[in-house]
Amino acid sequence: APSSPSSPIANEPKYEKRWLDTLSVPLPMARISRSNAFEVLALDGVSTGILQYSTAQESADWLRALSANINDLTLQNLCSSKYFHSLSADEDGKQMLFSLRTVMITILRVMCMILHGRFFKDFILQVIHMGWVNERLQGADSPQLYKFKFLALKGSSFYIFSTPPVSTLDWNRAEKTYNLCEVLFKVHKLWLNDDCWLQANLYLGIHQDYELEDQRPYCFSVVVGRGKSHYFNVELGNDLAVWEKSFQRAIFLEVQRTGSKTYTCSWQGESLCFTLDFALGFTCFDTKTKNVLWRFKFSQLKGSSDDGKTRVKLLFQNTETKQIETKELEFQDLTAVLNCIHSFIAAKVASVDPLFIDSQSFARKYTYSN
Repeated sequence: APSSPSSPIANEPKYEKRWLDTLSVPLPMARISRSNAFEVLALDGVSTGILQYSTAQESADWLRALSANINDLTLQNLCSSKYFHSLSADEDGKQMLFSLRTVMITILRVMCMILHGRFFKDFILQVIHMGWVNERLQGADSPQLYKFKFLALKGSSFYIFSTPPVSTLDWNRAEKTYNLCEVLFKVHKLWLNDDCWLQANLYLGIHQDYELEDQRPYCFSVVVGRGKSHYFNVELGNDLAVWEKSFQRAIFLEVQRTGSKTYTCSWQGESLCFTLDFALGFTCFDTKTKNVLWRFKFSQLKGSSDDGKTRVKLLFQNTETKQIETKELEFQDLTAVLNCIHSFIAAKVASVDPLFIDSQSFARKYTYSN
């Protein structure tokens, strides 16, 4: 029989099972530090501590899930109103200096919101990808010395930050900024079996001694101007594939947007200009007279060679005679020009055959098949 309201059993408190958070780590712009286990570190420094799982598969599953959520939430955080509010706050401060009437301040504030809203929308659309990586310290005695860096592909530029940009003003405080047309992305390492390693080296033309500098998997480099490069490592093969695809897309969009790039050069004492045009191809003209000396389509380029310093030879096939014509030029920043030539040709091929880039994607091909 049920207990009466006055019985001791009826008066005992009832307990309900609930989940309690012992630690909450914000994931937007967080990063993952990994060895045999892994650790999640939030933007504000909060850490989960070292997380270990009973099996390697369980650890890998959690790592992939966390990485995917961090990427999604980072982009969502960028699309939030924080950037817009930071602009509005700055503008509000400027408005107060003028001691305008309340009605005038209100009108100006509405106008700023409209203008900043349009700017914010364009700003967000320019971001292709961003996230944490490990950068190997240049000039370090040991190749194992890495430091966390935050990379971003936005608009016409490739950014390297020490900390993520949390406002629009932070984008002007990057450690390094490079034009996307003048960078070259290279996959260097995947955790593959011996047969795939051989294919990787043949495909990428990488020297074996360079490959053995350290034992980290999933490495890539970005070659920039003046023969310099940045060497990075990510935690997952999927992250490497995403960075490869993002660089390809960002460079393609920037080539289409800019349309052409012109560089000053010289040959035999003559000052010349060398232009890469997405529609026309290669053009060389005299700096003073502006007379066109020669012009070739991208499809006419059959080969090239350079001295690794300033001089390059371009081999073009004459469409009428079918003979190879050699054009030799000297540039102050040869690496930037060669990277730009690569970017324009890759973009041209991708515009004709969109599947070509995917077929040449080494990271995606082997990461997803293994």
